[in-house]
Amino acid sequence: MSTIAVTPQAKRRRGSMQRTEAIWGICLALPWMFGFIIWTAGPMLASIVLSLTSWDLLSPPKFVGLQNYATLIGNDPSVLQSLKVTTIYAFFALPLNLLLGLFVAVLLNQKIKAQSFIRTVYYLPAVVSGVAVALLWSWIFSPDFGMLNTLLSYVGIQGPGWLASETWVLPSFILMSLWGVGGAMIIYLAGLQGIPTELYEAAQVDGANDWIRFWSITIPMISPVLLFNLIIGIIQALQEFVRAYVMTNGGPHDASLFFMLYLYRNAFEYFKMGYASSLAWVLFAYIMVLTLLVLRSSAAWVYYEGQIKGR
Repeated sequence: MSTIAVTPQAKRRRGSMQRTEAIWGICLALPWMFGFIIWTAGPMLASIVLSLTSWDLLSPPKFVGLQNYATLIGNDPSVLQSLKVTTIYAFFALPLNLLLGLFVAVLLNQKIKAQSFIRTVYYLPAVVSGVAVALLWSWIFSPDFGMLNTLLSYVGIQGPGWLASETWVLPSFILMSLWGVGGAMIIYLAGLQGIPTELYEAAQVDGANDWIRFWSITIPMISPVLLFNLIIGIIQALQEFVRAYVMTNGGPHDASLFFMLYLYRNAFEYFKMGYASSLAWVLFAYIMVLTLLVLRSSAAWVYYEGQIKGR
């Protein structure tokens, strides 16, 4: 077999092209790198330092070491309450959003009339302002003149206090979270449309019914999409803030005191910036641990097309 000799001149030309491409790549990436350092990495490093201080915005920061972390672990019952509320909310709201989003995506992946319009209608609520959504649902959940209790009264049911009830306020937020299911739906839809139709045709020839085709083809093929939506859902659910702040402000009796709301109170109401920074890092650690656990488990249930088993 003959070989093609590479002249020194060609080697120099190739090396020059590679250096030029590397320089252009760095130049094009510089704006993002500066933005990341200034707006993300910088504030994160600053918050680590602030978490070790006591700072009220008016006087210079005073170094207190790990005192903020010791306080939130053993001497602040509101931290445990806010973690409890946030975890319960995420535990119920996240699976409901994932399942409902997948269900809607499967339905809208069928050939139906006005398909594009219906998809748009389901997706639009996911991009509406959080404050506007909170005000809308405040009216829907109103115990006196709200639409939900009015509809229940038509069938002889006395509606609960919803946001004014310690028992019902968290279920109200879980129910309200389904409003934005279109965000997950549109990602599922993209994954569903990427599944080769030949797989379904081959399974149908072998006699597989709709359920078997869904469980054996659809779920494995969109498992990377499921993983993505799960991780994004964890991050979003554990950072619930706007609706709680606008609708209940943590009430009644801290029954809707989400962790982000408590963090906001310490930073911008009590002016405990150091303590708020330590709370932020606790939340960061909580989200990171859950995300790593999900990623670690993904090897057992996420399938990537073309992969070799065991690799």
